[in-house]
Amino acid sequence: HYEELLDYLKTVPGQHLTAADISRHFRDAASPIGTATIYRQLERMVGEGIVAKYVIDENSSACFEYLDPEAHCHHEHTSCFHCKCEKCGALIHLECHDIEALAGHLSEHHGFTLDPYRTVFYGVCENCRNAG
Repeated sequence: HYEELLDYLKTVPGQHLTAADISRHFRDAASPIGTATIYRQLERMVGEGIVAKYVIDENSSACFEYLDPEAHCHHEHTSCFHCKCEKCGALIHLECHDIEALAGHLSEHHGFTLDPYRTVFYGVCENCRNAG
């Protein structure tokens, strides 16, 4: 199942998926894979650096994302922050030099170092704001 799962993840770069999302995909494709197997393979991929795991809060399922070695924000010397919509739950990558400047300011003037891979800004996404 490892290769099958990896092949699927490569088709959805930049998307944050839960194990339930992945299980649903394979079930809909008439090729079901058990959730425990999906978790096991995802954790293996996290350990190998192929997949990133995001645990945003205790009320949300862990999200996983394929790390495209050519296109992903996890390149060395690049920060990657996230925004989480409090209405629809969307998790959005935020690569922004202004946020990097804020991180620099916090470090220099306040002695605090942000973890760019675990920093999440909460609010309302553009789609939900426009729908309301």
